[in-house]
Amino acid sequence: MSVSRDQYNTMMGRDPYSIPLEEYDMNQPEIYQANAQDKYFERLRKEAPVHYCKDSENGPYWSVTRYKDIMEVESNPEIYSSEPTIALADPEEDFDISMFIAMDEPKHGDQRKTVQDIVAPTSLANLEPVIRERIAGILDTLPVNETFNWVDKVSIELTGQMLATLFDFPFEQRRKLTYWSDVATCIPGPGELVETREQGRDILLNECLPAFVELWNQRVNEPPKGDLISMLAHGKETRDMNPMEFMGNLVLLIVGGNDTTRNSLSGGVNFLNENPDQYAKLMADQSLIPKMVPEIIRMQTPLSLMRRTATRDTVLGGQNIKKGDKVAIWFISGNRDEEMIDNPYDFIIDRDRPRQHLSFGFGIHRCMGNRLAEMQLRVTWEEILKRFEKVEVVGKPERAYSVLVRGITDLPVQLRPIAK
Repeated sequence: MSVSRDQYNTMMGRDPYSIPLEEYDMNQPEIYQANAQDKYFERLRKEAPVHYCKDSENGPYWSVTRYKDIMEVESNPEIYSSEPTIALADPEEDFDISMFIAMDEPKHGDQRKTVQDIVAPTSLANLEPVIRERIAGILDTLPVNETFNWVDKVSIELTGQMLATLFDFPFEQRRKLTYWSDVATCIPGPGELVETREQGRDILLNECLPAFVELWNQRVNEPPKGDLISMLAHGKETRDMNPMEFMGNLVLLIVGGNDTTRNSLSGGVNFLNENPDQYAKLMADQSLIPKMVPEIIRMQTPLSLMRRTATRDTVLGGQNIKKGDKVAIWFISGNRDEEMIDNPYDFIIDRDRPRQHLSFGFGIHRCMGNRLAEMQLRVTWEEILKRFEKVEVVGKPERAYSVLVRGITDLPVQLRPIAK
């Protein structure tokens, strides 16, 4: 159900090619909730690939929509800074939480190194049997030939279990991690998860932070272990973090561990149902799963954009960008760029170069957990195909009311088991 709010220059429901370019503002969640963004970005790529929006809810900003231009921004972090935030909205003065994805070098690299071993090849090899056991347990308890919400029963459950494992968080309380992730990324408003920014901030400060401070205090007095809290508590670059920086990195790791996998697990089911020829191709040749997984992630693009801030006057795509300007790099548009990707709107599970996408970003801020996300999706589909002839979508997907997170909140499905 769409949510109404006061808006700048509402574009939803208007022909993208009839709107004057100077009125374009892609910072409107209704567009993404309706899955209507493609034509708007198509026009921008053709006519204004580096586009200036002079007025939006979060102030003026540039939109970068072509693959090559996005790569140029990502390849020059000294010109396009990740500070003070990766969101279009500026940080609140009284709730400025720092996180290493919104830091520049050298601090970004120092903090990232502290936790990156959790997704090193050896760690991933140890995690794979755990993931397989978890997803098998989830799939074996699902109702057959009955309608249920795949997002809740599978996507959220699996990512919640994995987050609890990575943090060594109390397993029976794992749904709190999903809840806090959603609180951190949702747009407040009537009928939403939180109604005001203050309410969301209070939940993070009074529920999320104390729970993790308690875990920090336990781990810091124990020998170092392999979970994220222990890594942060004992890491040279992170052990002296103040509470707000600890909170920021927690939010980053929770959201990062939640959104890519969760929304791609749901998106994959939806894409296969929308493209029955590709579902048939998969059923005929399950060796295509490793190629299908990055194609799902490209098509879903779980995070639509990242913001950068210009550190100096510069030129991009022929446009003069001034020091201090906000620059939004739209991964969701770059992943549909006809100049770089053949038939970009088509879901093709056996593409020649399926990893040629921007969903994980590029450069120093490339998603740290990209291989873990791919592994979870691969193992999940391997286990699905052992059990079910089809995961059939039986109703219209409901999508998140968000510009940043391209998520599915409800996906009604029925399972068709393999005949024995």
